[in-house]
Amino acid sequence: MFLKLKDIPVKEILPGFHGKFVHSEKFTTTFWEIEAGALLPEHQHFHEQTSQVVEGELEFTLEGETQILKPGDFVVIPSNAIHSGKALTFCKVIDVFCPVREEYK
Repeated sequence: MFLKLKDIPVKEILPGFHGKFVHSEKFTTTFWEIEAGALLPEHQHFHEQTSQVVEGELEFTLEGETQILKPGDFVVIPSNAIHSGKALTFCKVIDVFCPVREEYK
């Protein structure tokens, strides 16, 4: 399957979180554009997740540890780990979830 990011529709999942979603049989890749100041409330899920900051600065808390992520930084989020975040600036972030995030379809 070949796709063009520009052709994928945008969904706003949380206020300020605008995502384009690509689903395979086993994982979901999300291309986020996040408005400055947007909050990702503390939560957890059974999916494993990686997040890579492509642009901007993202304050991210994983299991009580907070860091400022900048372009090129990754966070690896184990299944059921408590995490949250705040976009300090406009951000572009790529998330990969395994297994597929069915609720994002």
